[in-house]
Amino acid sequence: MKKRTGDQAFGLFSVAPAIVLVFGIVLLPLIQTLLYSVQDRNLTSSGSGEFVGLSNYASVLGNPDVWSAFGRTAYFAAVSIVAELLLGTMIALLLNEKFAGVRFLRSVIILPWAVPTIVNGAMWKWIYHPEYGALNALLTQLHLIDAYRPWLSSPWTAMNMVILADVWKMTPFVAIFILASLQLTNKSVYEAANIDGAGLLRRFAVLTLPYLKSTFLFLIVMRTMETFKVFDLIFVLTQGGPANGTMVVNYMTYIKAFTSLQFSEGATLSYLIAAFIALLTFAYVKGFGTGEAKT
Repeated sequence: MKKRTGDQAFGLFSVAPAIVLVFGIVLLPLIQTLLYSVQDRNLTSSGSGEFVGLSNYASVLGNPDVWSAFGRTAYFAAVSIVAELLLGTMIALLLNEKFAGVRFLRSVIILPWAVPTIVNGAMWKWIYHPEYGALNALLTQLHLIDAYRPWLSSPWTAMNMVILADVWKMTPFVAIFILASLQLTNKSVYEAANIDGAGLLRRFAVLTLPYLKSTFLFLIVMRTMETFKVFDLIFVLTQGGPANGTMVVNYMTYIKAFTSLQFSEGATLSYLIAAFIALLTFAYVKGFGTGEAKT
């Protein structure tokens, strides 16, 4: 009995630093942010922290700029995720084949994802430079455009250029996960289907896609959470401009809290983002299901 008590005490003592760390870094800020969202903590007004209930949520949800930011974020997320899944699947299928140099390609394909997001944004800002950017030089030499263009000067173009930078960085991440799943498939099933005369597209549709269902679900959920929290690329490339064309909801939260000093609105937006991501995740799981494909 004494030994069991001693083991329990030693176990609690061992995990105590982790508990303190989690509480200090994760739980305490979450609780503090929740309190801010139901208080008047806007330093630009006369608010002194009094309890206001859900009025901050009503104010934020009634703001058309917030809904516009959510719409831009949804567009960014949808286009990025679809492009990354399509390109990542094609790359994974290629790297799943046997040919000279495939191991080297599997090693270097992850390099864009390994680049820090801030560095990635700075690199693409130089690529998009209107006077001596690499993109203008390439397209001009290929005779696809007649003159250099300022790629980040119009709202629609700027948003798509940010998406391009995100797709370049995150497609290898998607490809590696899909490739790992493909490596675990039952090769004999594909050999039998090939003998039966099933074509490449039919084998992909009937055998590969169902097997990758759970991997796609995981990637969609992960990338949805990340794209709705996008900040680094926006901060480096456009800072929400031009004309709020790239003002996504997470960057708006930053502006509200740390530039406008409207802490209550920033905290409210943070919890609304979290709630929206949770609802999307639930919808994904219900829509895709969680059953494993049979091979």
